[in-house]
Amino acid sequence: MPHHQHEDTDRSRRVVLWGATGHAKSLRESLSQKGYMVTALFDNNPRVTPPWQGALLFHGEAGFTQWLANSRDADWFLVAIGGSRGSDRRRIQDDLVRHGMKPLVWFDPRSHVAQDAEIGLGSQVLMGACVGAEARLGQAVIINTRASIDHECRLEDGVHIAPGAVLCGLVQVRRDGFVGAGAVVLPRITIGQGSIVGAGSVVTRDIPDGVVAFGNPARVVRTLPQHSEF
Repeated sequence: MPHHQHEDTDRSRRVVLWGATGHAKSLRESLSQKGYMVTALFDNNPRVTPPWQGALLFHGEAGFTQWLANSRDADWFLVAIGGSRGSDRRRIQDDLVRHGMKPLVWFDPRSHVAQDAEIGLGSQVLMGACVGAEARLGQAVIINTRASIDHECRLEDGVHIAPGAVLCGLVQVRRDGFVGAGAVVLPRITIGQGSIVGAGSVVTRDIPDGVVAFGNPARVVRTLPQHSEF
């Protein structure tokens, strides 16, 4: 769907986040640039503490159920889980949608998103990032700080492009792929499903599914264990 942001009403500017660590802090700052307010956070880790003073934090499914029953003050959400955890991000997004919540389509006002780019539900384009002409981003995608996605790139659901990474034109990143900080992917390359490109790597040839690749030029260094499908 074409990228968009939502009407300026009080409720439409209230957002909850699932994930309460560093990425939540980045999203909170980004959301504040357009007057959005994070009203509650959720995290599956019971050891996680509120990420800022006054934050309302609930733990796990029980905490979310409690919030729905007693405290719900927002309809919109984002999943604040970065790294190579695209499958977790997708699963949580689907669960929240089943509970009647709505995933925000978010791009920071200090980013650049081409008018003909398409950005899927729950996806996030953060400060200083660039999404070029006719790029297509699936659902629950993260384009992190200062990352650059050039023309006609195709990023499937759950992809994360880490800070400062560069995807040249016509790159494809399959579902749940992760491109590390400062990596460069040359034109027309495909990054396989669930694969991880290490920070600072230069990718000059296609990367298969389910592997870790690293170096200049990037080479496969190990195969990842099988993950359950959601």
